[in-house]
Amino acid sequence: MTKTTLVPDSAQLRRFTAALNLLAPGESKLGLAVSGGPDSLALLLLAAAARPGKIEVATVDHGLRPESAKEAAMVADLCGKLGVPHTILKAEWKKKPETAIQERARLERYRLLAKWLKEKKLSALLTAHHLDDQAETMLMRLNRGAGARGLAGMRGVAPIPGSDARLLRPLLGWRREELEAICSAAGLKPVDDPSNADDQFERVRVRKGLGSADWLDSEGIARSAAHLAQADLALHWATDREWESRVTRGDKEIVYRPEAPFEIRRRVVMRSIRELGREGSPGAIRGREVDKLVNLLARGKKATLRGVLCSGGEEWRFSPAPPRKA
Repeated sequence: MTKTTLVPDSAQLRRFTAALNLLAPGESKLGLAVSGGPDSLALLLLAAAARPGKIEVATVDHGLRPESAKEAAMVADLCGKLGVPHTILKAEWKKKPETAIQERARLERYRLLAKWLKEKKLSALLTAHHLDDQAETMLMRLNRGAGARGLAGMRGVAPIPGSDARLLRPLLGWRREELEAICSAAGLKPVDDPSNADDQFERVRVRKGLGSADWLDSEGIARSAAHLAQADLALHWATDREWESRVTRGDKEIVYRPEAPFEIRRRVVMRSIRELGREGSPGAIRGREVDKLVNLLARGKKATLRGVLCSGGEEWRFSPAPPRKA
């Protein structure tokens, strides 16, 4: 298929290239997740122009809407015009989800993309998350009482959920309307996913709330998320210092002599449970669970979390809990 010149203007391209170069060196071969929506189509156009011959694209067909196969084929056709390799990844459902649809679709999408990334030997996955997504994410987490780590929102570099492969977000400084304008200038008609207007989904309700509240500034919210990301890095650094100086690691036990403020203690406790946990998901502990546990340990109490027996007092001890009785 003949290549076409769907190239964003030079200022947009310079801006995108500068952001991408901070996340991935120029020689890296990258994978793109492109759904056919305006955000991911703009990402495709920008990346194809910024890294010619260095990108491949995958579209996940979740099979949850009759139009999904046609939409994936549209992305494949555009990639053909751009001379970019494209793969359609079909979701594998034993039974299609009827509850928590977006979350289950997200997990399946990342599972397929991580597998594809490894098979293609690509160094990282680019997604089209942008500034407005970041503002929505922060408000959703604020509503749930998240701490600094959660309120920092999405990071420019992160692991793909359920994988150790890298996920890069070069568009976190771009507004949604800027990406729509790139598609419009290229004469593209993006996919219109009806779930983006369905009020049963929390993100849609937050998006509409942001749009109707002129006193809320998405750019200001996103800047706050960036500041909190820096604060989270500082807390991570302080936690490492506390771990090095106040934690003793044995074969089957971690002993912690707490000295730092509550948030650092909280992070040491989470790290201990991640290292020793053997039940449930030790790496995905709810904030309220940890808060309750830290308060119990400070009062010299005992508790078990994720298969870890935790004992408080002057020293906090963590060890595998005895097997449960039948």
